[in-house]
Amino acid sequence: MFAIIETGGKQYKVTKDLLVRVEKLDAEIGAKVEFDALMVENDGKLKVGTPNTGVKVVAEVVRQGRGDKLVVFRYKPKKRVRRKLGHRQPFTELKIVSIG
Repeated sequence: MFAIIETGGKQYKVTKDLLVRVEKLDAEIGAKVEFDALMVENDGKLKVGTPNTGVKVVAEVVRQGRGDKLVVFRYKPKKRVRRKLGHRQPFTELKIVSIG
């Protein structure tokens, strides 16, 4: 059984007990978060809904963190123009508790 959920403008395929990293959510560690399922597969039967199927996906916040550093380097040749920036994207790691 799996479900497709949407959060942070992205869609994720999730199953029970899966750890998934999503865009940062404002939730404390250990808090339960609910998502509407866009699509659910159960025993080979698909249930697709717009905007939802009536199925809720419950996840628990495992940790909040920041991703690996991404270095952005821009320059213009022969002009002595250089700019170096770093970026670390914040994320929330969720454990899927139940689908249904």
